[in-house]
Amino acid sequence: MTNSRGSVRTASWTLCMTALFFVLTACASTRADPDEGDAMDQAPTRFRIVPDDYHVPYAGTAADGRKFFLSDELFSRDSSYVGLFLWKADGTFDEVKVDKVTRPAGLPPGQAASANADKLVAARLAELGKYVLEPIDVEPFTKEIDNITFGWEVSQYEGEYSIHIEPGDFIAYYEPWDGLGYDT
Repeated sequence: MTNSRGSVRTASWTLCMTALFFVLTACASTRADPDEGDAMDQAPTRFRIVPDDYHVPYAGTAADGRKFFLSDELFSRDSSYVGLFLWKADGTFDEVKVDKVTRPAGLPPGQAASANADKLVAARLAELGKYVLEPIDVEPFTKEIDNITFGWEVSQYEGEYSIHIEPGDFIAYYEPWDGLGYDT
């Protein structure tokens, strides 16, 4: 025999569970465009690089309107590189200029550090003409040079996309691709 309090509790519980089911079903199936996947299901085609005082000191626009990123922290197992990545004014990949330099002694494998190539960095910056350090919106790209991958590579791990720099993988951007934070 069920008392009236038990019936009310059972009815309330059933009503709450039914309402929760409909809310969750509506959330899971609502999309602005049913033919389009969720943003997290799609690889990014653009991302922002914002200059900072850590791993991104040189990003901006060159005198000729091209977007650029310059780093002296690129590295592979045995070598370090100074890399100048260039995009056309519209953010599409243009070219990459790479100089192999001596890896600083005593660095643990897998650690990014300045290659202490200040003259080379200054020369690459001079090639840009009068440049402006500013956020840039560009497409990811990779290019093989001497069997080493250079660029910004898109990868996916456990359903989450990232864009990381190569070689060295010491900067990784994630959604929302605004360049305001990155993992090192």
